[in-house]
Amino acid sequence: MRAIRITVVFLLLAGRYSKAQTVDTIGPGHTSLRTANLHPGLRQYFIYMQDPSDKKTLTFWYWLRRIDLTTVKGEPSFLITQHWYGQDTNMYREVRSVNKASDFSPVYHAEAKRGKVFAYNWGDKQIAGADTVVGNAAKGFALDFSKPNLNWNLDIETFEMLPLAAGRAFAINFYDAGLDPPQYVVYTVTGSEVIQTLDGQQVDCWKLSTEGQAKTTHYSETYWISKADQEFLKEEDVYGTTFRLKILMPATTPDPLHRFQTS
Repeated sequence: MRAIRITVVFLLLAGRYSKAQTVDTIGPGHTSLRTANLHPGLRQYFIYMQDPSDKKTLTFWYWLRRIDLTTVKGEPSFLITQHWYGQDTNMYREVRSVNKASDFSPVYHAEAKRGKVFAYNWGDKQIAGADTVVGNAAKGFALDFSKPNLNWNLDIETFEMLPLAAGRAFAINFYDAGLDPPQYVVYTVTGSEVIQTLDGQQVDCWKLSTEGQAKTTHYSETYWISKADQEFLKEEDVYGTTFRLKILMPATTPDPLHRFQTS
């Protein structure tokens, strides 16, 4: 779940970018995501946040995201599991999402945090609390959709499937399960940059960015995605004065979930 809710007026943003580039609408029934770009396996990320008013303090997370191929009701699907580790148990969160392998349409989404489970069945026209999940805190929730959308919790995977290129921009109808209605967010390829990864490799990346206003707070987000294999490597965000970094750990990093047999 995103830490800060973002309000974006799609038509205004589309008009802003249309003079320089075409804004492609991404999602079911529009520009297709390149689902072949998603590869099964585990990726680990280090995340920190800092508020300049408290320069001696950092907030940390360690983030595991695993992609598996599965079958749901006879249809090939992706199962994406997330584990968020922080400084204490209240920061821990486990997320399980199921999406169709054909177009990445959401099918199911569940989050476990602070002793509660929020589970949803997700379709093109509605999302609703899953009745079959015992103790589901979202059991009575339901929201109708005017058009299909994509799971905002899976933004990284979505970005890895975009047809990134110079001069491209993408309007994505994202939804954060259980919260405000879906909204279009425009992400723009703002250039490219060679960055050094934590294991010393020099990697040529596309820079994908978005910015706007969250209530009275200006925000900006930039993502570095490798050109060669379309892999998300780094993210830098600024919300007002607060800075956040996400960075991919090397493949040789031990998996804490299995190394220490936690769950």
